[in-house]
Amino acid sequence: ASKTIRYRTAVILCASFVIVGALLEGQAGLKTLSGLTTQTLNTAFISSLAAALTVTLMTILKLPVSTSQAAVGAIIGIGILHGDLNLSGLTKVALVWVGTPTGALVLSLILYPVLAKLLDIIAMNIFTRDYVIKASLLIAGSYGAYALGANNVANVTGVYAKVGLLTLFGATLVGGVSIALGVVTFSKRVMMTVGKSLVKLDPFSALIAILAHSIVLHVFALVGVPTSSSQAIIGAVLGIGILKGIQTINLKTLLLILFGWIGTPLIAVLISIGLVSLHFL
Repeated sequence: ASKTIRYRTAVILCASFVIVGALLEGQAGLKTLSGLTTQTLNTAFISSLAAALTVTLMTILKLPVSTSQAAVGAIIGIGILHGDLNLSGLTKVALVWVGTPTGALVLSLILYPVLAKLLDIIAMNIFTRDYVIKASLLIAGSYGAYALGANNVANVTGVYAKVGLLTLFGATLVGGVSIALGVVTFSKRVMMTVGKSLVKLDPFSALIAILAHSIVLHVFALVGVPTSSSQAIIGAVLGIGILKGIQTINLKTLLLILFGWIGTPLIAVLISIGLVSLHFL
């Protein structure tokens, strides 16, 4: 959205590194998500379908949707019907949801002045500076995609690992490829919402937002708790908006995004419960 990298290039890089991240560091999150409730093969399919329907709906509405919230919401729906939710695991996930946008916001507030000062100290002309920022964006974007794959693959196939339909490796491979396909087919409208509608991003601001987002996602991937990539990037972008002045933040878009965050898990719970009820009619 900062117009530094072509959309097609961004998609290819993102899809490739998502798969690598999922394969190398995605298994910890799989174990966490699969332990939230008891699953059968039927309920695993239903919870995946409920999460997918929720994400599709929110994407059509151009709202940055959390696949983590959709997946967990769908699992909660199953757990409510079964009466065996892992409350300690659910609490851990919920706390991470709160920490994700907050952590990304704080990181962007720290990284922006530090890296801006570093660029000022290093003697370079405007063309060299532009090249350095563009190259850094490519590297940071690839790292962000890697972190996304490592963190979010559990949202896609965690329930199937739980019921033994997929091995941990198989779950990371299928999940990584699935996320990559989503990037290729449905990501453009949401990318534009975050990168243009919420806060206008110049190349340097985009670099800071991507770095803050990526670090937060990677840290929680290492901890083994799937979290929201959309919340991380929006928290980071809001940090940029605060530094540039609150007037640069599109409050209408922000409210729509907050609605999406609240509505996503609730919609996923309701769809999950509805699908299970229909299945047993």
